[in-house]
Amino acid sequence: MSKPWILGLTGGIGSGKSAVAQLFIDLGVHLVDADHAARWVVEPGRPALATIVERFGAQVLQADGTLDRAALRHLVFQDEQQRRWLESLLHPLIFQEINQHLARAESPYAILVSPLLVESGQHRMTQRVLVVDAPEHLQLQRSMLRDSSSEEQIRAILKAQTSREERLRHANDVLINDRDLAWLQSEVERLHHFYLTLRGGQP
Repeated sequence: MSKPWILGLTGGIGSGKSAVAQLFIDLGVHLVDADHAARWVVEPGRPALATIVERFGAQVLQADGTLDRAALRHLVFQDEQQRRWLESLLHPLIFQEINQHLARAESPYAILVSPLLVESGQHRMTQRVLVVDAPEHLQLQRSMLRDSSSEEQIRAILKAQTSREERLRHANDVLINDRDLAWLQSEVERLHHFYLTLRGGQP
């Protein structure tokens, strides 16, 4: 059986990429979530966690020995050098983790879903990129509902994420998610049937 090709799936906050990802899973497509991989590499007992504690001390651990993400985020966001150190430790491990999980795929193509597909360079692991896009007012509305965050917080995240233009520049396919779920489902099915005709992600 030929090796599945890899589709990168990304989109800004509140664009609905999780809903799209779930629809592909429902169709039997093997999917790896980069956010999950980022969590796996710092689980207790994994070398990365020990290295992080060595550098920042026990203040980055919760009582149960798991990583306190909020505490770590607070430390590295204030200090560019620490952030770079953390990224250089974690990015290669996350790549490795993603690769191992993608290698288990048995569907004709597999999906790597990542909010930072473009920023992290993870798009280089894929043969094709699908961007889920939505008008900014919808992104704000959905994110505020989901995370009960303020409009300011969401706007700050939107600003920090790669600009829409940059994401779309890497896209082979764009799914504008501005209608209801039934419509979204039919669009995902349409894309899925198209992807099944592709060899190596290219027509």
